[in-house]
Amino acid sequence: MESLMEVQQHRVVVTGIGVISALGEDLPTFWSNLTAGKSGIRPITRFDATDYTSRIAGEVVDFDPNRYMDPKLARKTARFTQMAVAASNMALQDAGLKIGENADPLRTGVFVGSGVGGIEVIEEQIITMHTRGPKRISPFFVPMMIANMGAGVVGIETGAKGPNLATVSACASGAHALGEAMNLLRCGRAEVMLSGGAEAAVSPSGIGGF
Repeated sequence: MESLMEVQQHRVVVTGIGVISALGEDLPTFWSNLTAGKSGIRPITRFDATDYTSRIAGEVVDFDPNRYMDPKLARKTARFTQMAVAASNMALQDAGLKIGENADPLRTGVFVGSGVGGIEVIEEQIITMHTRGPKRISPFFVPMMIANMGAGVVGIETGAKGPNLATVSACASGAHALGEAMNLLRCGRAEVMLSGGAEAAVSPSGIGGF
């Protein structure tokens, strides 16, 4: 059994990055805009924000989940999960990793943080319940909106069969996930971790709540 001191000395490095953000839907675009000092904050287009105090947000405008996953799966997943899958696949490609070839599936884990989960799904289904009755609530409601589905679907889609966890710690969820993923690597529970955060809270209640 290794001592805590020995575990803490294990080296952990970032080998690949994937990004879906208001500054770009891929790493080169994101980095170019970031280093140029550009802002991703713009007027909200996903819903009519006329009656809101704030009408701007860091909105991902042109994201099409069908570019990154099977359209059938896209219809059964919330936007934050779709973004998590897209960014994870980009990170694997950036790292030159293919799970099952040069990365052991059982030693490759996932740790994705999300402060809210599928908030837009919750909104839609509450409206459905009140306007059409509870029997019209989608059978996919719960698996779409729960915050751990980002990590779950990433694991399924990438073939990562190691530790699979999610953090829900408000706006620190992504950073929290990275720290916990690092600890799993340091203590030897995994050799590769797909980790980060995914959020899609630009919605009527999301903006209204803030």
